[in-house]
Formats: sequence, C-alpha cells, structure tokens
Amino acid sequence: MYVFDTNAFSQLVHCYYPSGFPTLWANFQDLLDAGQITSTREAARECADGPEALRDWAGNHAQLFPAPTAREGEFVRKIFARPRFRHVIEERKLLKGGKNADPFVVARAAALGATVVTAEKNRPNSARIPNICEHFGIAYTSFEGFMELEGWRF
Repeated sequence: MYVFDTNAFSQLVHCYYPSGFPTLWANFQDLLDAGQITSTREAARECADGPEALRDWAGNHAQLFPAPTAREGEFVRKIFARPRFRHVIEERKLLKGGKNADPFVVARAAALGATVVTAEKNRPNSARIPNICEHFGIAYTSFEGFMELEGWRF
C-alpha cells in the first residue's frame, strides 16, 4: 500500500499525460480500484491550491483523501514531539499559508504500514518527509521508485 504526498500526485498529473501514458494511467487506476493508493485530507487541501489539472484530478478522486484517524493524529503528535521536526514544519507551514500535509502523510503511512511516495529528498538535519520517515522507520520512495516497486516498464 502507498500513501502519496501532494507532490507525487502533481508529478503524475503534470509529467505523465493520460494521452501519452495510457498504460501507466490504467495501471495506476487498477491500484486505486484495489485500494492500494491513498493520501490525506491535508494533501487534498494542498491540491486544491495547485494548478487546474491537479485540482480537477484530486476533486474527481475525493475518496483518496480521508480525514486523519485518531491513530494518525497520535502519530502526528509523536512527530511534533521531536523538536527539530516541530520547529521546521511549523515554520514552513507559516511561510506557505497554513497548509502542510507532510506530517499527516507520514502518520497515515505509519498507521497503515504503507510506503510514502514523495518527490522530496532527504536532507541532513531537515524535517522533510524522508527525514521523518527514516527517524520512525517508515518506508518511502519517489514516484519513479514506486513504478519500479510495482514492476512497471514502459
């Protein structure tokens, strides 16, 4: 199972046009139908502020963006209990106008035993998704890594 960050959906929508990559989109839809891809309500809110194609796609797939569960909320609390994660995430949230799906994406993956799919890269002493995932032992990958894990070749 995979929990997608907003930037991974953005990459899918903007780099892999359905008309040019029909097999990728069919494979992706199969995983959606099987319940193997999910995200968070907070990611949907970020998508709503994105380009039109991303807004439309996310709006047509609202079921992928559930509200956090109590278990996920507790995990977000654990993330924010770490000073370096709390400080940087809160600062970034303020700078971006209040929306930040990152801790909720990680928390959902932790609760489901899933792999996070994100375009973010690990940076030393940062509070990016890969840093948080590594700290808590949660698997993560890029969109390209996701396709490799699924064995997709085009």
